[in-house]
Formats: sequence, structure tokens, C-alpha cells
Amino acid sequence: MIERPWGITAFSSASVQAPPNLARLRFRVSRVQQTPAQSFAAASEAVSDVRRALREHRVPDGSVQRSQLTLASAWSYGNERKFLGYQCQASFVVESRELDGVQQLLVDIVAAGANEIQSMSFDVIDKPALRSEARKGAVAAARRKAQLYADAAGVRLGAVLHIDDVDPEKLGEGAYRSHSSARSESSGEDLAPGHVVVSAAVILGFAIAHD
Repeated sequence: MIERPWGITAFSSASVQAPPNLARLRFRVSRVQQTPAQSFAAASEAVSDVRRALREHRVPDGSVQRSQLTLASAWSYGNERKFLGYQCQASFVVESRELDGVQQLLVDIVAAGANEIQSMSFDVIDKPALRSEARKGAVAAARRKAQLYADAAGVRLGAVLHIDDVDPEKLGEGAYRSHSSARSESSGEDLAPGHVVVSAAVILGFAIAHD
């Protein structure tokens, strides 16, 4: 029961798709040796070899993020815990715009010493512009929905009184669970193969115009 009726509320979402123009690689260099000094030396050598491989692929240093070397005791766990040595590792996040060369880049960094490939994902460089376009689409869709309700109810749609930006990652959760079916409006784009999909969602509140 609506205790304080005031107008029309409409929720909608929209998605924009674009071909990827950026590859993002996450990987680690990890070495286990019997002493900390040996572990640091082995990991440092592998890190240098990986950096050399990246430069050979013309990946700018500014597109490479690397953590400091970390050290921890390494153990194996079976019937009894066994000390293996000291594990030294460094984590990398590398971005490359040369999508055609990503496969060979992975092959070469593994050959250079990267022994833990965590993920490879594709993205777009100018995501904020795509997000803005998706938000405009979500607003337009919400307005169309509200207009449909107004027409069906025989009233005239008034001015926008409320705008609530919705995180598209939270659709179907918490306060927006009741609106989760609205994702179907853009499900075709969400499943577009070979494209990066950027989504946005909004709740608009409209007054009912009184002549």
C-alpha cells in the first residue's frame, strides 16, 4: 500500500558495446630456494628477464605495474607439513594495445620466467565515455517506460522529481532485487561475443501533471 502517493517511478538499464582495444594481463614471477638470499636472487633475475621480454614487445614501462619482491616460507601439506624453502615473488599487471600480439606476448613472458598466469582480460581505453552513453540510454529507457505507464493509466507524465543512479553490478541484489528482471532489456548486448559491454542503470521519479 502506498501511503504517500506522489507520481510514477520507473527503473531501467542500458548497455553499450564496443570492440576491445586493450588487453590486461595479470601474472606472477615466483621462485622457491633454500635461503632467502638465493630466493631473492632467482626472483630478481626472472623479473629482469620478464621486463626485457615486455620491452621487446614494445610495451611501455608506464603500462607495466609491478609489486615489490615479497618473501614467505613455503610448505607442502600432506600427511605431515614439510618445509620447502623460501618463496620470493613479484606480481605484474601489464596493459597492451597490441591485441594481435597478445598470444605471443604471453608465450614470451612465460619463457622469460613468469610461472603463474592469473588472468587475461580485454577492455576499452575510454570506458568513461561508454559509461556516459549507457547512462543516457538508461534514462531514455526509463522515461519511455514511465510514459507507457502514464498513458495506460490515463494521466499525463510530469517533470522529473528524482534521479537515482544504480550500480549495474548490484542489479538483482539487495534493494534492487525486485528490479533484476530489467536486465533482460539489454541481455542481448551483454552476451555479445568479442565485445566489451559497459552498462548503466537508473531509477527516475516523475510527477503526475495536473491540468
